Amino acid sequence: MRPEIDLSAYASRIGHLQPLRPDLATVQAIVRAHVAAIAFENLDPLMGKAVDLDPLAIEDKLVHRGRGGYCFEHNRLLAEVLRAMGLAVTPLIARVLWNRPDDTPTAQTHMALLVTLEDERWLVDVGFGGLTLSSVLRFQPGLEQLTPHEPYRLLQHQGEWRLQAKVAGQWQALYRFTLQPCEDIDFVVANHYVCTHPDSPFTRELRVARTVPEQRLTLRNREFAIHHRDGHTERYTLGSAREIRSVLERHFMLVLPAHPALDRRFAALSA
Repeated sequence: MRPEIDLSAYASRIGHLQPLRPDLATVQAIVRAHVAAIAFENLDPLMGKAVDLDPLAIEDKLVHRGRGGYCFEHNRLLAEVLRAMGLAVTPLIARVLWNRPDDTPTAQTHMALLVTLEDERWLVDVGFGGLTLSSVLRFQPGLEQLTPHEPYRLLQHQGEWRLQAKVAGQWQALYRFTLQPCEDIDFVVANHYVCTHPDSPFTRELRVARTVPEQRLTLRNREFAIHHRDGHTERYTLGSAREIRSVLERHFMLVLPAHPALDRRFAALSA
């Protein structure tokens, strides 16, 4: 049996006030509200705490405790919400290519969703940090698809799909994947590496993002940026743990965990 997600609490958390109907317009609205309301963040791995992928634990953290999370948490939560709405959802596992050559052999460390809506297949992904999708994408190879932020496209080659975003006028790969369904254990193994391995950036760097209308907000260690849709970026270097805490609470709308070493960890972050 699948867990019973509190749809009313989730809708309240993301500020979605309309009925939760299993149609394209509703899922589009949910995606845009979700990425604006619930930040991408890795505070637990940064503090040495393993990430729990139990759906009710994710719901408690992201919905009830005012926290965010990373791809496995965001997309697992949304998958359960969409299923509770009566939609068919297939979790997918992907190899991240962002900021790497397209032929780089990377591990499967990202989760995305294939959702069937109105007899069509759509890519849904609310957990890719600073370039997370603010819209659903139709599985149509080569089609440039507009979103409230960057244009995206999906390419297909020899049974594999590749997601690209047009950033500063150039198409750049985000990740590649197949449509083979994954078992929960596949995500458990990938999540264990991402949140515990010393080579994982999520155990070494603070990475936070939030996508709002006309802007993307990002924080990497002490570097806070506001990326405007017109291409202009404001950049700020945060000088203290207090400033980092303030930005996380004010701009990313996070309720920070009451960890006694949190400020010391912030203070130790490099610029």
